[in-house]
Amino acid sequence: MVPPAVALRDRLASGDRSFSFEFFPPKTDEGERKLWMALRQIEALKPTFVSVTYGAGGSTRDKTIAMTEGIARETTLMPVGHFTAVDHSLAELRHIIRQYAAAGVQNVLALRGDPPGDPQAEWTPHPEGLAYAADLVRLLKDSGDFCVGVAAFPEKHPRSPDWDSEIRYFVEKCDAGADYAITQMFFYPDDYLRLRDRVAAAGCDVPIIPGIMPATNVKQIERFATLSNAAFPPELASRLHAVEEDPDQMRKVGVEAATELCERLLAEGVPGLHFITLNTSTATREIYEQLGLPGRH
Repeated sequence: MVPPAVALRDRLASGDRSFSFEFFPPKTDEGERKLWMALRQIEALKPTFVSVTYGAGGSTRDKTIAMTEGIARETTLMPVGHFTAVDHSLAELRHIIRQYAAAGVQNVLALRGDPPGDPQAEWTPHPEGLAYAADLVRLLKDSGDFCVGVAAFPEKHPRSPDWDSEIRYFVEKCDAGADYAITQMFFYPDDYLRLRDRVAAAGCDVPIIPGIMPATNVKQIERFATLSNAAFPPELASRLHAVEEDPDQMRKVGVEAATELCERLLAEGVPGLHFITLNTSTATREIYEQLGLPGRH
């Protein structure tokens, strides 16, 4: 197994690209069986890392940690554990850090997180917790040799009043010790490129990995796009709606569009690609293969 402590940080610093896949904790035994099947399929591709998300509002914290620990112990994959401030006291956050460290998980993605119940609701920090992602980064860095990632938003975070504020908040997370960033999903490459240029103009050189979610289910992707404030291309929506009664054709359209997006981003010199799988690896594996990436490590 690849030693996880500095592998991702070093890989990005060397200029070698990172290719990764994101999963979420399943709610049922059957879901867990399917997830492990997907992980074994992904393992054959030798990605740089895989990550396991928290549910909405931090609702799957224990399952997230257990899955991340299981990946670290039972596979050759390097796991990145998610870590959010939602509804967690400082004592609970320190306990999670100890759990990750005990399992050998030293790559962590620090996210403030959305309010439980309603992602659009007003954010209220735990009375004994932390208020900002930058605080989580500092806590992790003070707790050991963690390689820490943060979120980036190509279309600006919905709560940021303007782009100057958005970039200032991002740079604050990097100044706190973030080693890399992964973006929210997006569909227009120029949105990512403008974000990268703004961050560079602010004097920040932390690598920003694009987050890619293939549009393989039009109703689902439109809902996700609304929740994440991501502009969904009307022409892609039309193509998907035209075949929405045929799941195979819909996946084919979504894979084609995502592959084109990835090709443009790779041509622009991005530091890697982070595929949001929704626990079904078929579409993301197809994109990976169409890009000629299998077998990289």
